Amino acid sequence: MSAASWLPLSPGERSVAIEVLVHGPLSRTELARRLGLSAGSLTRLTKPLIETGLLVEVPDAGGAEARQGRPSQPLDVVADSRSFIGYKITADMVYGVVTTLRSEITARHDRPLTTHDPAEVAGLLGEMTAELIREHPRVAGIGIGVGGLVEDRATVGENPFLGWRDVPLAALVEERTGLPVVVENDVAALVEAETWFGAGRGLDRFVVLTIGAGLGYGLVLGGKRVPNTEEDRGFGRHWIIDPYGPLTPDGARGSAVSLLTIPSIRYQIRAASGRDLGYEEILALAAEGEPMAARVVEEAARALGTLVAQISNFVMPQKILLAGEGVGLMDVAGKTVHETLRAHRHPLAMPVDLETKVSDFHDWARGAAVLAIQVLVLGATDV
Repeated sequence: MSAASWLPLSPGERSVAIEVLVHGPLSRTELARRLGLSAGSLTRLTKPLIETGLLVEVPDAGGAEARQGRPSQPLDVVADSRSFIGYKITADMVYGVVTTLRSEITARHDRPLTTHDPAEVAGLLGEMTAELIREHPRVAGIGIGVGGLVEDRATVGENPFLGWRDVPLAALVEERTGLPVVVENDVAALVEAETWFGAGRGLDRFVVLTIGAGLGYGLVLGGKRVPNTEEDRGFGRHWIIDPYGPLTPDGARGSAVSLLTIPSIRYQIRAASGRDLGYEEILALAAEGEPMAARVVEEAARALGTLVAQISNFVMPQKILLAGEGVGLMDVAGKTVHETLRAHRHPLAMPVDLETKVSDFHDWARGAAVLAIQVLVLGATDV
């Protein structure tokens, strides 16, 4: 059985498979209730999924149906029946993970990126894939997350960190691995992973806000990510938080980007003191009360509180997940963030459920693997 043998799924079959994958194991009665299906319709939809091995019947754990004397054979996926590789490419590293069908990470493998030549980067991904397959031979596909604009889940239209334009990355990696490949904007991939298997599971309205080398934003409405043709093409660069705020070489004065991103914070410290400090060093100095670092970090915290409040006022999400390599800001100045957030909300407004995820680039790689599961296994074209 291969990943291809699970395709194509009809919309109804796909709905059943996704419901079991994300929420299973589920009894047929519960599954029919969740999807609004009759018993006959559910049987018709599940039969081919069982025959191809995507779903299996598992023993009942002693639920209500069993207690009432009716036979119950819940449906589930065999999570470790296939593995998926996810890669996150940054300017100087490739982070790789192997996941199960339910996106549980079973292995990690990272390599430094010493060149931005597309063919050589694809060659490196081919080498990493070969190493991972030796330990995990049942790999069914690859997902790759990159910053910037991605077209048709195959071509990197523009990536400012790698200096790429119109790079057919999926084809280059497929050529070197023999596996199907899905390429996607890294923030979009992270949002999909959190929607299906993380902080946004089961939520109707959900937002992911990432802080790092840039700002990323993902919106989920009706339980589905809202596609954005401008993903990672400058979110926050023209969102002015403080018109009298700092100016950076590549951002408007007082924009969310100029106040919040790691390069901008480092630039402000360097411009004011002549010291080239790392982000963690700046946060540590701010925590110790060093005046310059404390001022810059407090400004960033107020900007973050304002940004979260504005998103909440307009979108009214049930939860906002704050992620990315810049979330250490919350550890040092979280109180300022929450105070500013409350100040920019109506006094009677519901408190914002702001969750901070301490994560690394392997979470982004996992997101890419989830995209591979969605597209290559389930044939989902609307994610």
